[in-house]
Amino acid sequence: MSALLVTDDRDQDAGVRALSTEEYRSFLAGRADVSFLQCPSWADVKDQWTSERVGWSFDGGELTGAAQILYRNFPGTRKYFAYLPDGPVTDWSHPEMDRWLDPLLRHLRRAGAFAVRIGPTPAYRRWDASRLKAGTGAGRRIGDVLATEVDPLGSAVAERLRTRGWKRCGGDDDGDADAQPRHVFRLPLAGRGTEQVWAGFNQEWRRNVRTAHKAGVRIVTGGADDLPEFYRLLRITEERDGFRLGRSLAYYQRQYAALNAERAGRMRLCLAVHQGEVLAAHTMITVGRQVWYQTGASADHRREVRPSNALQWQMIQDAHARGAEVYDMRGVPSTLDPRDRPYGLLRWKLGTGGQVVETLGEWETSMGGTANNTLYRAFQAYLARR
Repeated sequence: MSALLVTDDRDQDAGVRALSTEEYRSFLAGRADVSFLQCPSWADVKDQWTSERVGWSFDGGELTGAAQILYRNFPGTRKYFAYLPDGPVTDWSHPEMDRWLDPLLRHLRRAGAFAVRIGPTPAYRRWDASRLKAGTGAGRRIGDVLATEVDPLGSAVAERLRTRGWKRCGGDDDGDADAQPRHVFRLPLAGRGTEQVWAGFNQEWRRNVRTAHKAGVRIVTGGADDLPEFYRLLRITEERDGFRLGRSLAYYQRQYAALNAERAGRMRLCLAVHQGEVLAAHTMITVGRQVWYQTGASADHRREVRPSNALQWQMIQDAHARGAEVYDMRGVPSTLDPRDRPYGLLRWKLGTGGQVVETLGEWETSMGGTANNTLYRAFQAYLARR
């Protein structure tokens, strides 16, 4: 799908144009806040979507923003759902959002989009692990606890989007099951040595890592041939913990190939081995100075040797050695009720001493008009039935 040059009658609006992959990568290279979901390789992972990359500038100057856009065709039509995961990549602090957002929406409309979903990157609120631990209780949720920090930029961006008719996916709850996680867990690494990071772990985490080492758990880097074993453990984990990611082995194989073709070592498969058997397998993605622990899987047996704790500690050390400023452990539930099954995942991550970050979540809007609004409602009904 080719991009069109879109301009507005007002000279101050941004001009949106198609970018080559090389231009787009060059723009991303100068940014510190780029998600792996906005890397060109991610479009190769999403095999049922088409894609394009666009950028914009003012008065023909240097690029000030860019986006990778994924398009999903609505069956039986020539219309598309446009998706910008963790994007666009732009200066969200710019007070005149309409100068680039309006031209971008016109571009999407001309490209055949009936609706669009974006993922603004500013954070909204943050909670230190110690504050959330103290706030646990029956019926309690993260939002019931006074945040350690509220980001004024995140609040401002959310208000700007609301006034323009955008709706946050999932409302003010955890978010939409089909959207990126609203609450994520991040371990700050910038300005900290590994000794300081280790000291931030709670006693249980440190004890479990030592238990694994004494039991002889080894941490090794796997390869593409180990993905079937990772996937087998993932299915076991899904069954044990009561969730379903809905991904196939082929999906992870495609992801591993695409991300590492773009940059060697961008995606790694890390394995915890005990007595010759893989007991845990986690994936790790690196872009610039950010590292994500993306997906984790573990066996049901020999859990007493604590393979996942040892595996995470090694991945954190590897991220630190790569110069990462943030180790992102991805989504966590919003419940603080120890009786709730999902709370166990949050409790496990809190033990590293990091922070829960409430992102702005993902936002959607229809392109407007009777036909587009009808398709958008049908698309939402389809997602609700899945």
